[in-house]
Amino acid sequence: MTDLLTAAQMRTLEGAEIGAGRVTGMELMERAGRGVVAAMFDEWPALARAPQRAVVLCGPGNNGGDGFVVARLLKEWGWEVAAFLYGEAGKLPPDAKANYQRWSALGATRPLAEAQDIGEGALVVDALFGTGLTRPLEGLLRETVARRAARCVAIDIPSGLCADSGRVLGAAMRADLTVSFHSAKPGHYLADGPDHCGVLRVADIGLPPGAPEAITLCPAPDAATLAKRAGGHKYRHGHALIVSGGAGRTGAARLAARAALRIGAGVVTLGVPGSAQQEVACQIAALMLRRVEDGAGLAAMLADPRITALCLGPGLGLARARDLVPVACGGADPRATVLDADALTAFEDDPGALFAMLHGACVLTPHQGEFARLFPDLAARLAAPPTKGPAYSRVDAARAAARRAGCVVLLKGPDTVIAAPDGRCSLHAAQYDRAAPWLATAGSGDVLAGIITGLMARGLAPVQAAEGAAWLHVEAARVFGPGLIAEDLPETLPQVLRALGGGGTT
Repeated sequence: MTDLLTAAQMRTLEGAEIGAGRVTGMELMERAGRGVVAAMFDEWPALARAPQRAVVLCGPGNNGGDGFVVARLLKEWGWEVAAFLYGEAGKLPPDAKANYQRWSALGATRPLAEAQDIGEGALVVDALFGTGLTRPLEGLLRETVARRAARCVAIDIPSGLCADSGRVLGAAMRADLTVSFHSAKPGHYLADGPDHCGVLRVADIGLPPGAPEAITLCPAPDAATLAKRAGGHKYRHGHALIVSGGAGRTGAARLAARAALRIGAGVVTLGVPGSAQQEVACQIAALMLRRVEDGAGLAAMLADPRITALCLGPGLGLARARDLVPVACGGADPRATVLDADALTAFEDDPGALFAMLHGACVLTPHQGEFARLFPDLAARLAAPPTKGPAYSRVDAARAAARRAGCVVLLKGPDTVIAAPDGRCSLHAAQYDRAAPWLATAGSGDVLAGIITGLMARGLAPVQAAEGAAWLHVEAARVFGPGLIAEDLPETLPQVLRALGGGGTT
């Protein structure tokens, strides 16, 4: 797992290292500045050939101090450098002031108000505000970040972007390259972050790994976990039940079922009402078919102990969902359960009734609209314009939702957040080198629900299944590429599994 540290966690880590005498603030600032310059030259090798021209915009805190290090290093490299400061040099923090003085031996610093030419061909280094921004940018700052530079490098995070939430505080710089330190921050991946960061690089500044309660980036699932055990029969690999809607509404459940089968569930059964039996029977082969007319029919089917996971919601219909969800979530032996789509919307008038039914082996998979129906107060906080930093984030909302529901919540989007009731949280962002815009197609969410169900049928814990499914879902889209439709995702999973080494046996 790759940790994403909030601004507060990063300050705590740096403070602990400085307090223990293992590093000084000046050393960290020098490493940060050198990391920025190295990333610039690596991203744009032509810049290593002096002379070039840079405009360095420095703020009143330690981010500004990093900027003065960069200004000095570029000047020593032979660049023409113009430095500008927002605020008074005498009020800079000690380390930033020391680096301002080192820069002053090489060049002048002018007030930010005089930085009128940042868009005239120079490379702009944004060192105005880093991870500690607590208020929206206004006035001169808003005007400055609104100017579009020919090429812009942001130190740590583009000024005006909240490092914890990725939300814009008033206005934000648009960078072509963002260089963060030690670890990426949640705001690089959430909300508006990717749109403002450009290319994201993380520079090592010599700090130790790890932070308590850190958000993590979902890694590729472990190949051994996805492999099938040698010598096992089909039920040893789990039996997933996907319940469908009525006639003309079975496509979503069939997509989910196909995905559950492709991800390795040994048996996948579609539970359908009588009105849809012929429709479904004409379109399936490897999938099993059973009649599930109502709650009593579902209860009878769940008497089979070999069923290890079930999925309700895709194409289910609201009335059918209200009848079946209590049966799926109740009983003396509740199974691993994925609730998606209609299984969520059916309870928008009384979310508390749904939450009272849920158990720890449930996974809810709402998109933003469904999330707002179940958690309207949390969604309203997300929709409100942020007035201070750190701003309320999708991580905050998903964690609160998981605590309220008492189960894992996977909040879908380009920045998918997976939260557990105990506060554990991970993020899978289809951004940067994992961008998958082709997933914006009808039915892709049904496939995701099916992958989670299949993995839980095989015995994976809810968090592990949700994280693995989020990664596999995006990877399948990336492997297939342009022209993707939802039906392609399950059929691409074998190729993804082979690449992981998960197609073998254990």
